[in-house]
Amino acid sequence: MKSMVKCHAFCINEQLIAQTSVDISTLQGYEVRHMRNMPLGMILLLVVSVLVYFGLAHRILDRMRMTDKQALLFIAAVVVGSFIDIPLMSSPTTVTVNVGGAVLPIALCLYLIVKADETVERVRAIVAALLVAGVVSLGSRYLPYEPENMFLDPKLIYGLSAGIIAYIAGRSRRSAFIGGVLGIVLSDIVHIVTLSGLGIPGTTAVGGAGAFDVTIIAGIIAVMIAELVGETREKLQGGPVLGPNRPEGLYEFSKELHPKEQKAGQQETEQIPPANANTSDNGGEDHGK
Repeated sequence: MKSMVKCHAFCINEQLIAQTSVDISTLQGYEVRHMRNMPLGMILLLVVSVLVYFGLAHRILDRMRMTDKQALLFIAAVVVGSFIDIPLMSSPTTVTVNVGGAVLPIALCLYLIVKADETVERVRAIVAALLVAGVVSLGSRYLPYEPENMFLDPKLIYGLSAGIIAYIAGRSRRSAFIGGVLGIVLSDIVHIVTLSGLGIPGTTAVGGAGAFDVTIIAGIIAVMIAELVGETREKLQGGPVLGPNRPEGLYEFSKELHPKEQKAGQQETEQIPPANANTSDNGGEDHGK
């Protein structure tokens, strides 16, 4: 009798262990699938936030008139806003606007357009956005919808194309970023307006799902290309070109972002007496000529 009880208890323990192992393996598999299914845009935002936190993106942000804190707060707001949808209409097509994928990117682009120094830069940014929106809208009509029928993920194709077009049209870092991000959002709006006009029933969101990923990819690619080209030109020229002939995309805004440091530097410069003032002035004039 005792042996039967022990055998029964042993069998129950084996079943519990087996069930526990199955639950753990199922949980681990769920976590792996969850990580694999994590949106690409979210992954890129996490990578960018790490770079910004450690100060590796300071130069780029400085030239776009943004501080590290502002960039981190904006990234956090985009991540949180990606879970918020604002309803616009419900018939015949249910249309919503994603805060993180549409509202906040549009707000940032408008802020950068307003802060642009020259009208030419504003015009180039808007033209770049319109070109990106037109190319992406045409591409979505003629390219196959199924990712299996394409040599590359459609998100990457649209994102890379938008980033390249945005830089070619915008040229500067800020204009390229505006063109890439705003262009994707505009193309998504055009797509949804077309669906609503045709009366196709369904549910869609501006800046949601794949459009969110494409927006992030386009903005990052555009800025990376502008940074690479700008740094290469700067090194080939032996440094930034000063004066009216300074290339676009090489604007420095550190003076405006850090006025205290700039004032301190000016005071130190004024305290140091110039040596051979006449020679240096003549040299400066000759150099300017």
